Amino acid sequence: MVGYSRYLAHIADLTRGKETLASGMTQEEERCRTAIERAGSGETVALVSSGDPGIYGMAGLAIEMAQRIAPELDIEIVAGVSAANAAAAAMGAPLMLDFAVISLSDLLVPWEMIRRRLEAVAAADLVTALYNPRSTKRIRQLEEAVEIFLRHRPPTTPVGVGTAVGMPDEHIEFTILDNLLSLDIRMRSIVIVGNTHSTTINGWFVTPRGYRL
Repeated sequence: MVGYSRYLAHIADLTRGKETLASGMTQEEERCRTAIERAGSGETVALVSSGDPGIYGMAGLAIEMAQRIAPELDIEIVAGVSAANAAAAAMGAPLMLDFAVISLSDLLVPWEMIRRRLEAVAAADLVTALYNPRSTKRIRQLEEAVEIFLRHRPPTTPVGVGTAVGMPDEHIEFTILDNLLSLDIRMRSIVIVGNTHSTTINGWFVTPRGYRL
């Protein structure tokens, strides 16, 4: 079983009796290469991602790399629950209608491209889930994202912040767009910004789908 050390620790009950190869942050390519090479030698290998492997996970990189290293390799992708889905369930039903998912990390995607995408989804009035919203070094990105949304949505637009979603220390907090930056938002947080029809109902964050009640 190959994966980021934190993720393997979370599934320790599933790794007992199996060989584990753990590595640190930013070593995704090394993990993929190790998994593919071991699988290519005839071993059965699990490459572990958090959430869903096809949503900001390892599935795409594994497919791309296998094409170069071992094109005949038999790959199975097992669906998981992405942070947006898990956070939405804890918050209520904010993703009931069309929505977008954008990562604010500019490690692999230029910030100018991310900014254009934010402008587009904000103008289109799409509920938006923001991954990797803020870190100790990346502060301005979330600030710019809020500025963009405020140009297209009321300051009272409901927003939910989920931190460590699915973990024992999970924390869910609700606010409005105008107050979002005052919250404690980290790399382990996910931010869901409502559209102009999103609302709160009995403490739940809901985006109505349009049913006539």
